[in-house]
Amino acid sequence: MRAMSLSLALLALLAAGCAGNQSGQPEAGDTRFVAGDGKMQVFAAGERKPAPAVEGPTLDGGTVSLAAHKGKVVVLNFWASWCGPCRAEAPVLKEVSVKTKGTGVEFVGVDFKDRQADALAFERTEQPGYPSIFDQPGKVALAFQGTVPPAAIPSTLIIDKQGRIAARALGAVKYTDLMDTVTKVRDE
Repeated sequence: MRAMSLSLALLALLAAGCAGNQSGQPEAGDTRFVAGDGKMQVFAAGERKPAPAVEGPTLDGGTVSLAAHKGKVVVLNFWASWCGPCRAEAPVLKEVSVKTKGTGVEFVGVDFKDRQADALAFERTEQPGYPSIFDQPGKVALAFQGTVPPAAIPSTLIIDKQGRIAARALGAVKYTDLMDTVTKVRDE
């Protein structure tokens, strides 16, 4: 019984260590999970930073890059098959993608820290209708460090027609928030 009590105490201590620092914000180099509320944060045009060059292999064997979508608005969504909030937001992303396709908006997923077989199963189930970069090592996510904490999943970025980060959401996005923000950035 004493060993069990000691084990429970150790488990509680370890769990407390996963909660992050007191401010709730990640520190530099922090790779622990970061939860978000999914609200879109829009950046004023004069404050937008250029998105880094992103290119990588897709889950379906192709290649995708942000440069290929130059002059269009790009919704970049970081997800993983093991992420519950990612599963919850998948239908929202799919619906907004379908409704904005052909209007100058492209969607690209970034499958982050995942097993390829699990990611492919997720895509077969969800059928998003847009490509996802297979980013098992997390290199694409690290390229956005400072804008998106490397462990904030799901995260969604909206990149404007000039290739600048126009908006972001940490956590599962809501339909109205995403649709309104995508439309606003597209119509600028």
